[in-house]
Amino acid sequence: MKITKLETFTKSYVSFVKVTIEDGSVGFGQMSTYHANITNQIFHKQVAPWILGKSYYDFDDLADFVFEREHKFPGSYLLRALAGLDTALWDLKGKIESKPVVSLIGGFPGNLRIYGSSMKRDITPDDEANRFNKLFNEKGVNAFKFRVGSECGRGVDQWEGRTADIVKTINSSLDKSVIKMVDANSCYNSDQAIEIGKLLEDNNVTHFEEPCPYWKPEETKKVTDSLKIDVTGGEQDCDLRIWRDMVKRKIVNIFQPDVMYLGGLTKALKVAKIIEKGGFICTPHTANLSLVTICTMHFLKAINNAGPYLEFSIEGEDYYPWQQNLFLGDPFKISNGMVKIEDTPGWGVDINPHWLNKSEYKKSEIKN
Repeated sequence: MKITKLETFTKSYVSFVKVTIEDGSVGFGQMSTYHANITNQIFHKQVAPWILGKSYYDFDDLADFVFEREHKFPGSYLLRALAGLDTALWDLKGKIESKPVVSLIGGFPGNLRIYGSSMKRDITPDDEANRFNKLFNEKGVNAFKFRVGSECGRGVDQWEGRTADIVKTINSSLDKSVIKMVDANSCYNSDQAIEIGKLLEDNNVTHFEEPCPYWKPEETKKVTDSLKIDVTGGEQDCDLRIWRDMVKRKIVNIFQPDVMYLGGLTKALKVAKIIEKGGFICTPHTANLSLVTICTMHFLKAINNAGPYLEFSIEGEDYYPWQQNLFLGDPFKISNGMVKIEDTPGWGVDINPHWLNKSEYKKSEIKN
């Protein structure tokens, strides 16, 4: 059955993809977020022309074919566009077979425990602790990640003393049962990161994410080898050669691929296998409540080496105004610290038609 039409619905942060095949069956996916209006142009110029008229069955071969045709453009934007195609094809397959995607890839619908992931660095330590405690008491969330350093900060804190203050405040303010994690977003050199890591160890933090610039794996490796706690990373990496190298050299203890940055679920499953063969845990990166979290729920529930928690953004409209009202219903409802994958075909969500109607529409299709 051939792909006959590819439609996109785009705003600056999000672009949804609708794929249609010969019999009229459809599936919906999403390109990676941020500058989605640029990614949308790449989708119609460098992805759609190679895909229209192709059989939809072999997702992996479709992606490979696009890369072969666009071999001069192996970078992130092409992968972000391919994520829209790949996730739409998985949704299509699930709807055709009347199965949720998780069941197509070896897992089962059901509950997933989350960790609440803070994205804010402009928040005071006390305010961060207060909102963590609120989620612990009201929603049963028992693991949290907060930010240290500054994003790609060249060793400079968000404000002087913030990192030490928030690490100590979170440790003293939360219930002792709560799992504590931090993300440095490539802030430190290895010496600084090791020093911060000792502070984390002394304050019951178990997970130190992206301590050094991710493009300097040798720096991260020094941190991994020097600390007792888990050092984690991988969200930015989208080349299988890099993934094989990171796992082989044991750059981190826990690996964090991003389904959308990688180009979709199909490639993410490959990366999970590389991680599994290396004997490591896979805890995917998912930083906002768009389709990336839905896809990651299905992904995490199916792989053999899944970590114990799904990353789940706790930011609302003040931080992510663009993620509001993307879907009908409440696919991100938290109950007893968990979210649920329903036994519903495809990704199991309905994109809000009002959002689609307000977006920029574009289509590529086979001409009769």
